[in-house]
Amino acid sequence: MHGTAQPEPGEIAVVRRLPGGFALWLGLALSLLASLPALVAWAPQMTDYPSHLAGYKIAVDYGLDPFLTRYFTFRWEWTGNLGAELLMVPLSAVFGVEAAGRIVVALIPALTGLAIMAVSMALYRRVGVGAILALCTIWSPSLLMGFLNWSLSLALALLALALWIVMEGKAWRPVVFVLVGFVVWLSHVSGWGVMGVLVFGYEWSRRRSWKDWRPFLAPWPMIFPLLPMLLGLGSNDKVSYGSWVMQYKWGILYKAMRSNIYWLDVTSLCAVLAVLALALLLRRFDARMGWAALLLLVLTLVVPRQIFGGDYADYRLSTTALMVACLAVDLATPVWALVLASALFLTRTGVTTVAWHRDAQEARDLIAALDHVPEGARVATAVAIPRSQWKFGPFEHFGSYAVVRRSAMENSNFALPDVHMLSMRDSDYRFADPTQRILYSGGQQIDLRKFRPANHADFLWFIGTVEPVALPDGAHVIYSTEHSFLARLANPVDGG
Repeated sequence: MHGTAQPEPGEIAVVRRLPGGFALWLGLALSLLASLPALVAWAPQMTDYPSHLAGYKIAVDYGLDPFLTRYFTFRWEWTGNLGAELLMVPLSAVFGVEAAGRIVVALIPALTGLAIMAVSMALYRRVGVGAILALCTIWSPSLLMGFLNWSLSLALALLALALWIVMEGKAWRPVVFVLVGFVVWLSHVSGWGVMGVLVFGYEWSRRRSWKDWRPFLAPWPMIFPLLPMLLGLGSNDKVSYGSWVMQYKWGILYKAMRSNIYWLDVTSLCAVLAVLALALLLRRFDARMGWAALLLLVLTLVVPRQIFGGDYADYRLSTTALMVACLAVDLATPVWALVLASALFLTRTGVTTVAWHRDAQEARDLIAALDHVPEGARVATAVAIPRSQWKFGPFEHFGSYAVVRRSAMENSNFALPDVHMLSMRDSDYRFADPTQRILYSGGQQIDLRKFRPANHADFLWFIGTVEPVALPDGAHVIYSTEHSFLARLANPVDGG
C-alpha cells in the first residue's frame, strides 16, 4: 500500500484524455440511480422493512390510536439506533407513514453513493474506477435486509471522513466533530464505530514511525457518545457468536455481495476482488483507505454476530470492508475501465430493480387480505422460508402491514423488552419476531396445527410457496392468493 496515492506520469496522461468532469458526473448520476429500486416498487421489498414501518407507525400514533396503545408499549430512548426514526417523525407528518418510509429508503442508497463520491474527491480530487466499484456494494445484504439505521449511519460515516479530510488543519475541526460524532452515533452505534475506524486508518497511514501515537488520539472529538453508552442509556449488553462460528464467518465473507442471483453475486465478488488484487500488485492501493479496510476485515472476523441487541453485527462489516477497499484502489481511469465498472453497478442495480418490481406486484395481492381484517384484530402470521434460499425474502415480515393498515396485534414485529423501544403490552406469551418464521427443508411438511401464535389470534395469515398439510382446528380460509391465504380462526384459547 502506498500513502499519498499520486498517479504515475503515464497515468496522468490517461486521466487528462477524459472529458472534463466525466468521471465525476458519471459517479453522481450512478449515485442517484442507486435509488431506482425504491422508485419502481410501491413499497420497499426489504426483508425487515414492514416491521420497521410498523414500528414507525406505532411511534407516531402511540397514545392516539386506541388499538395500538392497547396492544403495544412504546418509549422513546436516546440510543445509538435512531436514524430512520428521527427522519420519520417530520416526514410522516407531511406524507403519511408509508410514503415517508419509501422516501427514507430511496434517500439512503443515493446518499451512500454521494458519500462515496465525496470521499473519492477528498482523497484524490477525482473519481476513479475504485469509487465506481464501491457503488456496487451499496445494495449490500444489510440494506436488502432492511437495516435502515445502520445503512444511513454508514453513509454519514463516509461523509464524516470526507469532511475530516477537507477540514485538515482547521483549528475548529475538533469542535465540529464532537457534533458529527453524536449525529452518526444517533443514527447507529456501528456506523459510529466505522467512522472511528475510517479516521484512524486515515491518520495511521500518515504515521512517521511505528512508535507514533498520534493516530490513536486523532479521533478523540468523536469519542463522547461513549458517555451515554457507559451510563446504559438505551443500550443492550446481550452478546452472542451463535453456533458453528467458523462456518458462519466464512459464509458472511463469500456472501458479502449477496442479493438476488447466486452466480451473479459470486461473480461480482470475484470481479471486485480481482481489481483489488491488481491494485495491490501494482502498488496502487492507497494506505489511507487500505488500513481501514484491513481493520474492518479483522473486525468482521472477531466481532460477535449479535451485539447491542442487534443481529448480524459482523455481516454488516464484511461488505463495508469491501466498499472501503474499493475506495483504496488508485488505478488509472480510462473510459473503458469506468464503463466496465459502471456496467457491473448497472447490472446489479437493474437485477434488484426488476426483483423489487416483481415482488411488489405480488405484495399487492398479498396485502389485499387486510381488506377482510377489521380494525384492532389479532393476526398470527406464518411465513414459510426455505432454508436453502439465496435471495433475501421480501415477505418474511410482511404480516406487520396488519399493524400499519389495521392497527392490529401481530407477531412479526421487533417488539422485545430491553432490546427495542417497542414491546408487547401483554407479556404472558411471546408474540413478536421471530415467531412468524417457519424454516423448512426440501420435502418437509408444514402443519399449522402446531403453530403456537394462532392460539392467541383471531386470524391466521399464511405466506409461502408450499401448501400446509393442515390448519388449526376450525380455521376457515376467507381469502387466498397463489402464495398466501387468510383464515378466520375458531374460538381462540384466550377468548378473542
